[in-house]
Amino acid sequence: MSKLVSDQADGLRRLLAQSSARIIAIASMGHQPGATTTAMNLGAALAHMGKDVLLLDEHSLEMNSVSAEWALDPLGTLADVVYKRLTCDGAAARTPGGVSVLPAPLGGQPDHTDPRLLWSGDMILVDAALDGVGNLSPLARMADELVVVLQPNPASITATYSGIKRLHYAHALRQLRLLINRVADPEAARQTMANLVDTGSRYLAVSMQPAGWVRTDPHMPDARRLGQTVVEAFPTSPAAVDFRVIAAAVSQWPWRPAARPQDARAALWRPEALMPEPANEEEDDRVYRTGNL
Repeated sequence: MSKLVSDQADGLRRLLAQSSARIIAIASMGHQPGATTTAMNLGAALAHMGKDVLLLDEHSLEMNSVSAEWALDPLGTLADVVYKRLTCDGAAARTPGGVSVLPAPLGGQPDHTDPRLLWSGDMILVDAALDGVGNLSPLARMADELVVVLQPNPASITATYSGIKRLHYAHALRQLRLLINRVADPEAARQTMANLVDTGSRYLAVSMQPAGWVRTDPHMPDARRLGQTVVEAFPTSPAAVDFRVIAAAVSQWPWRPAARPQDARAALWRPEALMPEPANEEEDDRVYRTGNL
């Protein structure tokens, strides 16, 4: 019965929404790569499934941005669309695989910009950039889902948990999904995911749900050399298969009620959000052991 009620509530939210497009923000903590590649491959996999995908690139001014990796030259930015200088289709560049890419550099558009009002497609992905203190942009905070990408090594796991903790105190973040990239041992990745989910629930009251994992794949550098994603260039390779599995699962993720903007603003201006969190030796030890499985 609860499943039926949940499905009906999800359907009602979609009906009342101004747009049926779902926004998924994809981010990573620290300096390890993974989020941009994940956003590109997930976009390519969703487009292959017939979804109309817009990828907003918050890293557009950087060397390894989505546009640079795909060798695209969009005619405008999200700000051009917001101020009606261009239409979304006119400003974005489209990949051969059908993903529309639109630069959205941090601070380039008003904080209240809702891309669902500008795009009539199925899915909006945000290759999210953290600001100077490690917080999410207004665009990423507006997302229906936040997917945090990490790698199965101690440094990445520790940086990821620390970053999630910071986001929790800065934005009152209560839910997100974890995606583990460059996985050599799926069973170890599963255990790492379970430990992080348990630790986040126990010490932060943050719901961390698995988004999946992507295996290490020797075809990834070859795809990048060709200016394509591994999903496009080598669709039967291990990573491409994993990205398609994740893309297929996205449509099954339940729709969650969006956080109220006033709550997010209040969290940003709480004095404690600007202060370091108190040390918790048991928590720190558990995160350390998670990274050293």
